[in-house]
Amino acid sequence: MGQALSKEGTRRTATIYGVLLAISSGHFINDTLQAVVPAMFPIVEKSLSLSYTQIGWIAFVLNMTSSLLQPVFGYYADIKSRPFLLPLGMLSSLIGLIGFALSNHFIFLLLSVLFIGFGSAIFHPEGSRVAYLAAGNKRGLAQSIYQVGGNTGQSLAPIITAFIFVPLGQKGALLFTLAAGLGIIVLVRVSRWYKNRLDGEKSIGKKVEKQSSKRNAGIHKKIKLAMLLVVFLVFARSWYGAGISNYYQFYLIEDYGLTIKQAQLYIFTFMFAGVLGTFFGGPLADRFGKRNIIFLSMLGSAPLTLLLPYLPLAAVIPVFFLIGFILSSSFSVTVVYAQELLPRKIGMVSGLTVGLAFGMGAVGSVLFGSLADLYSIRFVMILCSFLPLFGVLTWLLPKDREIREYHSI
Repeated sequence: MGQALSKEGTRRTATIYGVLLAISSGHFINDTLQAVVPAMFPIVEKSLSLSYTQIGWIAFVLNMTSSLLQPVFGYYADIKSRPFLLPLGMLSSLIGLIGFALSNHFIFLLLSVLFIGFGSAIFHPEGSRVAYLAAGNKRGLAQSIYQVGGNTGQSLAPIITAFIFVPLGQKGALLFTLAAGLGIIVLVRVSRWYKNRLDGEKSIGKKVEKQSSKRNAGIHKKIKLAMLLVVFLVFARSWYGAGISNYYQFYLIEDYGLTIKQAQLYIFTFMFAGVLGTFFGGPLADRFGKRNIIFLSMLGSAPLTLLLPYLPLAAVIPVFFLIGFILSSSFSVTVVYAQELLPRKIGMVSGLTVGLAFGMGAVGSVLFGSLADLYSIRFVMILCSFLPLFGVLTWLLPKDREIREYHSI
């Protein structure tokens, strides 16, 4: 019996790379389907004669549905996991994608986007739970593998616009139904592993579960404060990202005289650097500590963000790349840190640190747009440059070792 438990413990601490790559692939497909929506904006704006306000509503519905519902689905997933919600979420996105490709009216576009956002909100909390279960003792690396799939999918939006929607138009979105179908197949297989893993967790013994529940019945006050601070830091980072990804291209056009096409290269550089930073941040956190990487990510990028609005054009791309890499190195690390703060609420905290972050990014976009109209796009870029300085608050977070001590009390 003891030998069996030893083998089971070894299995649970081993990193299962096949599952991580599969769920990362699902994340890539899910976020690519989401990227189809903003990539389509220049097309539907002309083909359906939409106003900028209507375009804004489409973006708002997508972000609010896919983001703010994530903590809700995560909360219920923590109570009772439903592995086969993963492919069902992808199916919802597939239905929305078909509707988005064929819709010829603004209202139908909104309804289609609702399905895409709904599917994404279902996918993300359960996807984070799968990455957590498959991580073994390499949670930073595992979350990086999972998140890099999504970040890569998001970074494809300018490429999708240029090479698919410009030549094929709105119906070009139907090509992505093939990716969605493949995603459903992959996620069905992941769900089977997920279900078997949960069944195995239950069979190990309810005694361990009862002891764990008793130990976590009360949440330490410092854990609660730390969680609030983590969410605030996520807001600051996501607002900077929203300001850059949505408005820096206009700054390049107005202040540097670039064309729309030329400006896309700079945005893609920032987003691609973010993909690399997301991947490498996790392993670095496993080695040097999660709080340390979050701290270095925010404050390490701050001098560069403060310089960015004043740089000559020749220096923008290398500095932009460094900002994207350094700032995004804490993306997956923040998720793992929050999961370790509340290990009994994996789905909910994943929804808070990932989903709610994008939701707040959407709110930040609206605020920055209003400020740009009221003052100037340069004013917005200078204002954004100060946001990473909030990273100094990371020093108030408990160290990784202290979190384990709080949970042992």
